[in-house]
Amino acid sequence: MLIPRQKTPDLTVDLVGGGTFDLSSETSERGTVICFYRGLHCPICANYLTELEKQAPEFAKRGVGTIAISSDGEERAQAMADKVSASALRFGYGLKLDKAREWGLYISTSRGKTSIGIEEPALFAEPGLFMVAPEQTLYYASVQTMPFVRPHFSELVAALDFAIEKNYPARGEYTGAV
Repeated sequence: MLIPRQKTPDLTVDLVGGGTFDLSSETSERGTVICFYRGLHCPICANYLTELEKQAPEFAKRGVGTIAISSDGEERAQAMADKVSASALRFGYGLKLDKAREWGLYISTSRGKTSIGIEEPALFAEPGLFMVAPEQTLYYASVQTMPFVRPHFSELVAALDFAIEKNYPARGEYTGAV
């Protein structure tokens, strides 16, 4: 289990359009929002990532980088980036499922073609949303077992404003006896 204020696992993936995302090399002033998504086969992911694309400039204004990552290969990741008209949001691909598990993501098996007629991969990670501080410690996490009912990016932007103004620390860090 990831613990707030503790170092997150390392994370390196290739980027759509070239280059590599390496969490340990991120230079955003206030950290990075990492949105793990199910893949091209998921119509809910497309809608969700469209919203993240719209909010990416707001995160950037606050010194926060954004990236969407899946276990899809390059072609499918490019197709998702195209589908959401990505210009501000980076897309990473090729997430290894053992790395997804390190981040606490749930893994699902294929059920064939989805409602939009795209085949699910044999195995893929379910959604997770994380904000990682510049020193690569966990600030915020939301992990799901299903594609439904995800955190709203506009609420995360508002929470970030509050956290910046009040110097609000990451919560949930206690690991002692209860």
